[in-house]
Amino acid sequence: MFALVWIHLLAAMVWIGGMVFLSVVLVPVLKRDGGFAQHVALFRTVAYRFRAVVWGAMGMLVLTGSVMAVGRSIPLLDPRQWPTIFLAKISVASFLFTLTLLHDLVVGPQVRRVLGAAEEKRSARDRMLVRYSALVPRLSLLVALLVLLLAVVLART
Repeated sequence: MFALVWIHLLAAMVWIGGMVFLSVVLVPVLKRDGGFAQHVALFRTVAYRFRAVVWGAMGMLVLTGSVMAVGRSIPLLDPRQWPTIFLAKISVASFLFTLTLLHDLVVGPQVRRVLGAAEEKRSARDRMLVRYSALVPRLSLLVALLVLLLAVVLART
């Protein structure tokens, strides 16, 4: 069980740590002096690489979390019997997974399409999409921190 907990924590740490790095370190540095446009290729390369790491971490979290839940006698197939804190953690984590899917499969590709078009060909919707697209990863980071908090509470019960 010790190894499962360690792997679970490592996967969460990699995912959340990467989100913090991108949001708090990389993006502000690239945006400094209005130079983000000249660093788009670097950001895109880093983001694609991180995406693969995230999906691997998510897989590890689901696998190790399921095994640990069964080890704690939580019936995975009967949510009515789940402890409240476990239900809260799984619900918030599911929302985080949904946000990640939304970012990777919907918002990200649409933003790339818009940024590939000439400025004068962008609609008002396109400009709004680009402007607000940064909200999804920021919301994801906040939700990830909430999952982490719920995990600590769960571990202490």
